[in-house]
Amino acid sequence: MKSTKAAVYKRKQQILIELKKHKRVLVENLSEELQVSPITIRRDLDEFQKKGIVKRFYGGAELIQGALLEDPTRDTSDKSLLNYKQAIAREAAELIENGDTVFLNSSSTALLILEYLKNKRVTVITNNGRVIEKEYDPLVEIVLTGGEISGYKRSLVGDFALQIIRKVRADKCFLGVSGITDSGEVSTAILQETMINSLMMEQTNNMVVFLADHRKIGVQNNFIIGNIEQVKNGYIITDEKANSSILSSLENKRSAKIKRAELI
Repeated sequence: MKSTKAAVYKRKQQILIELKKHKRVLVENLSEELQVSPITIRRDLDEFQKKGIVKRFYGGAELIQGALLEDPTRDTSDKSLLNYKQAIAREAAELIENGDTVFLNSSSTALLILEYLKNKRVTVITNNGRVIEKEYDPLVEIVLTGGEISGYKRSLVGDFALQIIRKVRADKCFLGVSGITDSGEVSTAILQETMINSLMMEQTNNMVVFLADHRKIGVQNNFIIGNIEQVKNGYIITDEKANSSILSSLENKRSAKIKRAELI
């Protein structure tokens, strides 16, 4: 298998699918099935072990129970989190101008932006399957990427979704993320969405906005989307409870513009 970024992503995704299905995998079997060398499979499994996803044994690996939850940051028991997400989404919507074409990823916070987009003619490209359940301003045009449906978030992933995103040059991109470290590394908890998010960043001309409530500031999750240094005009929108020292580090060292959304 050609070692392109997309091919590596697809191979790792297939390994994780096998782990979720069988709980244990063997290097020899994966090497034969995926048509790559045993050394490549061992390297992938070693990487998963460092991320706390598997426990290695001679000749294979075993899935650590609970390591592949859809999103460890998802918490439906704390209703106050919705208030923070809404505040962040409201702040993000103010950055969108009439005539913009924007990417929204599959996060619940990104989807909330639609509630605050009023009287603006905007084209929204998204892989968020739940968008069909949302009400939005009639001036907003929604384009779904298509692709494979993944998980409780109903996100659209895979090669088909990537092909559609590659055909779009957006003005702005809004990514709800699972973690942003003080060094500017941005991550997600869901492997299948890593390439989608990274490609949305690459295909954006002007502004990339990371949406992260206070629980996600200073956190590193399993799968790296990129670094805020990759974007010339980057924003982080968080809430008033986010760690101030980490935000200062991001703003000073990484030239990220920080917006703190206030609850209303």
